[in-house]
Amino acid sequence: MSYPRGAADILVKVEGTNPTGSYKDRMALAMIESAERRGTLRPGQRVVEFTGGSTGSSLAFVCAVKGYPLSIVTSDAFAPEKLRTMRAFGADVTVVPSDEGRITPELFVRMRGEVDRIIERDEAFWTDQFHNLDALNGYAELGREILRQTGGDGVTVDVFCAAVGTAGMFAGVSTALRKGGLVRAVALEPTSSPMLTAGTAGPHRVEGVATGIIPPLLTADTFDEARTVDEEEARRPALPLARQEGIFTGTSGALNVAGALHLAGEIGEGQIVVTVAPDTGLKYLTGDLFID
Repeated sequence: MSYPRGAADILVKVEGTNPTGSYKDRMALAMIESAERRGTLRPGQRVVEFTGGSTGSSLAFVCAVKGYPLSIVTSDAFAPEKLRTMRAFGADVTVVPSDEGRITPELFVRMRGEVDRIIERDEAFWTDQFHNLDALNGYAELGREILRQTGGDGVTVDVFCAAVGTAGMFAGVSTALRKGGLVRAVALEPTSSPMLTAGTAGPHRVEGVATGIIPPLLTADTFDEARTVDEEEARRPALPLARQEGIFTGTSGALNVAGALHLAGEIGEGQIVVTVAPDTGLKYLTGDLFID
């Protein structure tokens, strides 16, 4: 992995050691427990969500522990490891066929249609991860952890960057980091689906991000700019991260590091860029991400 000469330091928050292997565990627990406290989720009520897999795995884990039946709507566009994890925790999984394995805006529309059917049939509680403000509380702690782990001797995070899907993590973390002096928050997306930067969506293969919409949780106060990262370039850091740094993460984590490398080269020495490795590479072993 090539590191720019005279670049800023890059710090990566590694989230693959959460119970199901991603930071989505934080969001799932926050959404379910907040709904319990409000009484909008009744004991024994079915929970439903559409997801690329990591949210589904996290909800399956939380619902298994708490005793809620769970229906997940997903697709064959996402890693089979994720679908197997959801089933292992007892979720009822509906798989919506994709267009040759590509992640497209139309795929999410069809997945949402299946959710509506399950809500009507089972009176299910929809966690609605794209609009659920409780997710921000779950991710705010992630931001506070970054502040604690980078703090001391006047250290300040200068730039935070990460790709956005629901944008819950990005918004929750950037808001927390601003309280610690964060200068700039940069939202990333693949060049193949530049909704934030150009207003157009397209097919891509970066799981968990770029869903074809401007996510409602990505409000103007949560980011300063948006940038694209070439999809092929975004996949390149995956193997070097594992072999040189011991950071084993998936497609979105590799994209985050690729974006961080660009930013580090721009802002120069003496600065700090922080990004996140959202999940473990164990979720992607059947694909081509880790093939030489």
